[in-house]
Amino acid sequence: MDASCPRLPDTVLFEIFLYLDHADVLSVGLVCQQWRAVARDEFLWKELFYRYYRVSRDVPRHPGAVSWYDEFQRLYDTIPCVEVQALKEHNDQVLHLSFSHSGCLFASCSKDCTVKIWSNELDISLQHSSNMRPYNWSYTQFSQFNSDDSLLLVSGVFVGPHNSSSGEIAVISMENFTLLSRVRNKPYDVFGCWLNETNLISGNLHRIGRITSCSVLWLNNAFQGIESENVNVVKRLFKIQNLNASTIRTVMVADCSRYDSPDLLLDYEEQLAASSTCPVFDLGSDSEEEEAKPKPPPEPAVQELPDAGGVPAEHGLQQLFDDIMEGRVGPAMTETELETKVAELFVRNRTKPPEPNLLPTDSNSKTKYLIFTTGCLTYSPHQIGIKRILPHQMTTAGPVLGEERRSDEFFDSLDHVIDIHGHIIGMGLSPDHRYLYVNSRAWPRDCVISDPMQPPPIAEEIDLHVFDLKTMKEVKRALRAHRAYTPNEECFFIFLDVSRDFVASGAEDRHGYIWDRHYNICLARLQHDNVVNSVAFSPVEQELLLTASDDTTIKVWRSPRAVRVRQATRPRPRKLLFSWLMNQKS
Repeated sequence: MDASCPRLPDTVLFEIFLYLDHADVLSVGLVCQQWRAVARDEFLWKELFYRYYRVSRDVPRHPGAVSWYDEFQRLYDTIPCVEVQALKEHNDQVLHLSFSHSGCLFASCSKDCTVKIWSNELDISLQHSSNMRPYNWSYTQFSQFNSDDSLLLVSGVFVGPHNSSSGEIAVISMENFTLLSRVRNKPYDVFGCWLNETNLISGNLHRIGRITSCSVLWLNNAFQGIESENVNVVKRLFKIQNLNASTIRTVMVADCSRYDSPDLLLDYEEQLAASSTCPVFDLGSDSEEEEAKPKPPPEPAVQELPDAGGVPAEHGLQQLFDDIMEGRVGPAMTETELETKVAELFVRNRTKPPEPNLLPTDSNSKTKYLIFTTGCLTYSPHQIGIKRILPHQMTTAGPVLGEERRSDEFFDSLDHVIDIHGHIIGMGLSPDHRYLYVNSRAWPRDCVISDPMQPPPIAEEIDLHVFDLKTMKEVKRALRAHRAYTPNEECFFIFLDVSRDFVASGAEDRHGYIWDRHYNICLARLQHDNVVNSVAFSPVEQELLLTASDDTTIKVWRSPRAVRVRQATRPRPRKLLFSWLMNQKS
């Protein structure tokens, strides 16, 4: 620093940064001189950054940052925390938001049973609204644009005979907003998702016993009413057995081909390794580099997948029945325990083994992962299942029931299972599909589940876990700040979203939350008047965020920097009004 310009105290420096715009600073001579000097003082800005944001000193600077001053400015000035618009066209709870890939449109789903499409221009405006009640829907709950934004998948709750409810998926054309097809979806919280531009995944559920079932995942063509009768419009993907009242829910697809070029590496040692080969990232190789090494991330609990070998299922079942008849099973098994034991023995030699080498080794691989919530101990979703989708499975061509199976491959096994030890209430992928973010409410430590219909109580605090899908390991510590209050039987999905640098989530405490992905710190709380169900970043502008709430509103949030830019581009009528008044007086 220049010796003629004394260092400003941290408190004074911070006040200047917070309350003066750059243009205002430039108009003040002495302050401007000092500002230019301290802006080059990396040590001062580093100390101020760690102190103000309370970041552990084990955490290095963001890999894309040029200086600590720029990092401080980024976290202060680019967080979408300024409310600029409130959309009130829905007349009931708003449950979900989704952007098109271009960022020009977004869709909203609501308990008022409509899906609304909005135009994301300078001021957001309603472009179209589709009412799904004529199709016996109770409400809309989820939507997703296909990869070229030509089609919109809308998922809802369908009211069937005798007021029974399951799910249904509708496909809407974005060209003229016509309904192209409808697909049954059971249970309704499978939601559904796109596999590619024209094929979507839905679910079905078949009961085998009181607490045993089979989930079947189907690949559907979006143009079912248009295709020739000689072309398949549906094909079975996977058939998976469910134990202890669990089911497959919340399906999504991750594209493995994007793993080797992530937007942001969350493992600090991997960041350092990347920086030595990629000059784009500047981790700061001078004296302010961090001394301490980060602690290794905790390993996620991984369930052992059933082995296709061993004692044949028939022999195991016969042995079980013989033991029961001769009184060798003790203590006495309940009906539920007996059903689970029989199902486990049956599935042992009736399940296709998992795919070898789950982790992709070819960066150009067309392999995709099907990711979903599941379980093995109780009905509440407490595990994440991962199943590889091979290239030949990504089309509806071929037999409707999939490739021919042997008798010992009646069910499909999961390729990987992550145990969360809690009730999963939300999942979202990073834009590069490298990281999976999971909202969960933890079970008590060392709890024992003796009845699958009585899951353990769940915490009010929501944990936001992060998993690296390239290594299948948990990275970072769980993020916390948001809360939920409903018990297990009333627990509902709270949607989260991930941008290049931030992750956001709703909560039951009437706020939306934003965290920085690199520093693992909460940056903003976004106020609503009721539960915040969903959040969505613009895919082309992470300084724009939407939040949807039970208070029936959608709020639009922009960063302080974006607000200043928008205000500068708007016309200023005050000078014209002043001139007109002066002319009237004369």
